[in-house]
Amino acid sequence: MRLSTVILPIHRWAEGQKTWRRAEDLGFHAAYTYDHLSWRSFRDGPWFGAIPTLTAAAMVTQRMRLGTLVTSPNFRHPVTLAKELISLDDISGGRVTLGIGAGGTGFDATALGQDPWTPRERADRFAEFVPLLDRLLTEDAVSYEGRFYSAGEARNIPGCVQRPRLPFAVAATGPRGLRLAARHGQAWVTTGDPKLYETGTPEQSVAALRDQLARLTDACAEAGRDAAGMGKILLTGFTPDRGRPLASLDAFVDFAGRHRDLGFTEIVLHWPIPDSDFAADQKVFEKIAMEALAQLD
Repeated sequence: MRLSTVILPIHRWAEGQKTWRRAEDLGFHAAYTYDHLSWRSFRDGPWFGAIPTLTAAAMVTQRMRLGTLVTSPNFRHPVTLAKELISLDDISGGRVTLGIGAGGTGFDATALGQDPWTPRERADRFAEFVPLLDRLLTEDAVSYEGRFYSAGEARNIPGCVQRPRLPFAVAATGPRGLRLAARHGQAWVTTGDPKLYETGTPEQSVAALRDQLARLTDACAEAGRDAAGMGKILLTGFTPDRGRPLASLDAFVDFAGRHRDLGFTEIVLHWPIPDSDFAADQKVFEKIAMEALAQLD
């Protein structure tokens, strides 16, 4: 089991860099940030870009992995994203993980002036986006003409520090997304079943996650790979447990143990943000970061 955090890009770097440094000092496996143009209740406050933030974080950390959780096609194009990721992977010394998903109907969906895509359109674009990005990160030159995306002799030399490319952590729960995760992902990401967030129970959430993991296993078998070798990442804060796992060290150890037993290999906690959905006691959070894994052994 690995323990990671997600740091929202809401602070000017003079202040924000302290959080990234502290995350490494606490021993987190990885620190991620959201790749949005704005997000939910934070829309009318500061919100900085993911790739520049991660680049800056790479310069003030040395060991901790860095990544997006998650990038989506909502405002990204594979050709330009690949160039940025190769640069970030180089600057970080090969510490980048790309969390990637199909996107949703939030502010990103219309920020470029387009109508929001339907679920089917998002799935169609995602199915084209991921394989093309995979090629762009592994081949020196790529030409491609698709329904949604094109590349004309796009050059990506020297490629990623990590070979054959930086790892993908694919967020998916539907059949098409799970097949993409099985074919292209080094890890899989879920936030649980969103239908259970308001009225479900922790027990129902565990059952839903068990079902998702079973369907991932089936998708991997269909792709000719063993799901056991794939990372399984739970981004917390969106299950019926909400903030309860951060109430105490014992509460988190119980939560993490139940999800480890399901098969999860990495749990991601939101860095506490006062007066938000991610409010938590900073001292308890840091105690969890430093001591929880030892109690799970």
